[in-house]
Amino acid sequence: GRLMHRLIQSLPDIPPQRRQQAAQEFLNRNRKKLADSDRDAIATQALALLSDPGFAKLFAPGSRAEVPLVGTLPRNGLAPYAVTGQVDRLLVGASEVLLADYKTNRPAPTDLPSIPKVYKRQLALYRALLQRIYPGRAVRAALVFTEIPLLLEIPADMLDAELATLTGG
Repeated sequence: GRLMHRLIQSLPDIPPQRRQQAAQEFLNRNRKKLADSDRDAIATQALALLSDPGFAKLFAPGSRAEVPLVGTLPRNGLAPYAVTGQVDRLLVGASEVLLADYKTNRPAPTDLPSIPKVYKRQLALYRALLQRIYPGRAVRAALVFTEIPLLLEIPADMLDAELATLTGG
């Protein structure tokens, strides 16, 4: 999981024509931890994720990896809710913000009902903070399951409902 996470964190900053070589070099440096077939599978999955048209925006130039996020959210009748985290991938555009968190579940969920509540809660909190930081922009949140690979956008109404359970709103 960590090696895949590191690859999809770093490879977007490398020109597409050099990514295959960079992935192999990185995985070869970690050869003691993996069998050859596992290294090849990880490289193939990472490169497929980055080249999939459905992921293009998330890994486009200008997107950032490992962005720290700290803030508070108001709660009805209670002290503010403190949030500290790190967004795995963030793209801030003129009209929208896209945030994604990488997950390495095996087997990976393939539909919204299968998503663990803790993941929805995490994205709801991150999304709420980003809405305060970037008012007037749509903030979309997704999970990237690296095992399949699959990008699964979590609908805003689902995240709003999760946030309401935390803030009393």
